Amino acid sequence: MKIVIITVAGISSRFNKDVPNDEMVLKCLYYEENPEDTLIYRMLEKVKYADEIIVVGGFKFDDLIDYIGEHVPSDIRDKCNLVYNDHFDDLSSGYSLYLGIKESFNISEDISEILFVEGDLDVDGESFGKVINSKNSVLTTNPEPIYSNKAVVLYQNENDDFVYAFNSDHGLLSINEPFKAIFNSGQIWKFNDMGALKIANDNFKEYLIADTNLGIIQKYFDLIENDKIEVFGFNHWVNCNTRKDYKIIKEYWRNIL
Repeated sequence: MKIVIITVAGISSRFNKDVPNDEMVLKCLYYEENPEDTLIYRMLEKVKYADEIIVVGGFKFDDLIDYIGEHVPSDIRDKCNLVYNDHFDDLSSGYSLYLGIKESFNISEDISEILFVEGDLDVDGESFGKVINSKNSVLTTNPEPIYSNKAVVLYQNENDDFVYAFNSDHGLLSINEPFKAIFNSGQIWKFNDMGALKIANDNFKEYLIADTNLGIIQKYFDLIENDKIEVFGFNHWVNCNTRKDYKIIKEYWRNIL
């Protein structure tokens, strides 16, 4: 079984900046004219190959339920399993991933791979296809410059291990060991060792419950062999933090039609 986890639980504070409370939206559901021009719709189209799609929500969860029920084609909607994160406003992003992985193991014991996608991303189909088609666990990168106040850094150290660095306070970053390569993370991952993923998820619940999703991800990639990992870069990658970002993404969609 192939499972995809998409996390969309966050409050979207930057996206809703200066917007009245009664007009705040769940970022992945935002559109201006066409209800199919949303981040969640476009990503669901990309992952419809999966046997099961777990969408972890929180903020405006009822809106998410309504949107998927009304606007997502039935062949995709029937694969969607919506999970509510009741700690979306007091824990970090790691808890959403934890819930998604936990639900995956509840669904089936026969899972060949789990693809994890952060729900505020737009990426090109060609690069995404390489991630999908890989038989290995996958790390991804994006082509943007690395700025410490917003980038999730992925680097490869002298032992060929892949390590993440991120400052949740959006301050400066430090790397305290020699490294061979450094990248801006693409925020999409594939896991194909379910034993290692279960260990990483259980470890998160016990020791790292307030951490970001990197708490699970780093533990997983520490547990598997480097030769079982592939790294793919996206040609087009936008992390939609603001409505200006959405307009950039929408223009890209218009140009690729």
